[in-house]
Amino acid sequence: MAAATNRSIPELFGDVIGQLSTLLRKEGHLARAEISENISRAALGLGLIVGGAVLLIPALVVLLEAAVAALGDLGITPAAAAGIVGGCALVIGLILAAVGASWLRAKSLLPSKTIQQLQNDAATARRQMRYDNELQRAA
Repeated sequence: MAAATNRSIPELFGDVIGQLSTLLRKEGHLARAEISENISRAALGLGLIVGGAVLLIPALVVLLEAAVAALGDLGITPAAAAGIVGGCALVIGLILAAVGASWLRAKSLLPSKTIQQLQNDAATARRQMRYDNELQRAA
């Protein structure tokens, strides 16, 4: 620590600037990696949703037709049976679409780990600057 007290303010300031530029460069790399990871995860999720929808649509049509036929066998008119089954399918579809949309929100794609790390780095830099100023005053 004795060497730190012999250093001039311009030298300390130069070190801070050098360390800050290195820190910002590394945080930039971290942010790019985290954003890339989040986008890849979102793209994979979207691909799985599309693939599942392609396979589920024909199966759903057959099941809905079977439900309409079953209600018709119970004595419900074909139009009423179709309305009941269609209404239920509509409600379930809206719920699924809302859940899927919530998974693709922009907030989930933000580099939250990098943002938190930058906040921690800024707090550390402020503490270091206060410490260096206290050393300069004491000298």
